[in-house]
Amino acid sequence: MIGIRNIGGYIPERRDDNFAKAHKYALDRAFIEKKIGIVATARKGDDQCASDMCKLALLDLQKRDSNCLDNVDCICVCTQNGDYQLPQTSAVLHQKLNLPIECAAFDISLGCSGYIYALHIMRGFMLENQFRKGLLFTADPYSTIISDNDKNTDLLFGDAATVTLLTDNPIYEVGKGSFGTFGDKHAALIKRNAEKLFMNGREIFNFVMTYAPILVNQCLANNKVVKEDIDLFLVHQASKYVVEKLAQRISVLPEKMPFCATNYGNTVSSSVPLLLHRYFEDSHYHKLLLCGFGVGLSMSATMLRRL
Repeated sequence: MIGIRNIGGYIPERRDDNFAKAHKYALDRAFIEKKIGIVATARKGDDQCASDMCKLALLDLQKRDSNCLDNVDCICVCTQNGDYQLPQTSAVLHQKLNLPIECAAFDISLGCSGYIYALHIMRGFMLENQFRKGLLFTADPYSTIISDNDKNTDLLFGDAATVTLLTDNPIYEVGKGSFGTFGDKHAALIKRNAEKLFMNGREIFNFVMTYAPILVNQCLANNKVVKEDIDLFLVHQASKYVVEKLAQRISVLPEKMPFCATNYGNTVSSSVPLLLHRYFEDSHYHKLLLCGFGVGLSMSATMLRRL
């Protein structure tokens, strides 16, 4: 069995204050606080790139597990905003972590649904090759691709990174996943060459409200559980409004589907694992359902069981 042994995270200390931008975008404080739900967005340093943030997430993991870097068989970086167009960011990180040449390193180019996709890909890769330890990183510094004059993106996206330790001695077992792709809607969230990020928020909201509940129900059925069995629904932190409305659509209590991105923002592929990082060490949570949705337009969900 390959599952999750531990998790680390990094959120930059620097913040952009959304209340300070309210006048520029003709918004009142109540809209920012109660609907967007993000009052500040985390911003990486000007000299930082994705691999730097990944390394800092690893430092956090090492505080929880000092031996996490010993005998690592493989690493994966889930990002759509890596250090370079090529080579893969995992190769750069491989050097920064001084890993041996026998350590496999690869990237996965997915956004908001990417953590769950990458989790299943890494687990399968490790099982197939009889690997015992792997590190799954996420880092999507969207601050490099958004315009500071676009209220649709400037008030939402924050920078962060995470690292998940996968081993054959896990604390959480990974269940069966459910996935979906709506490629005909890919232009709803897109970064074209030489342009900044464009987002059609209304189209993405409609997509999430229509299809995410279906995907969640599929995931529950695939894992032979009902929603009442789930202790926490850890869903992509698109905005407070999206998370609250999704909880209503799925008919779960708000406290079972937390929104925690108030002070750092929508961190794309790091969104779901940052939630997992928050709750990981609380042994009261035995069954978790993870769900990501967004750029692609892509969806993913999976189940975690504490062993």
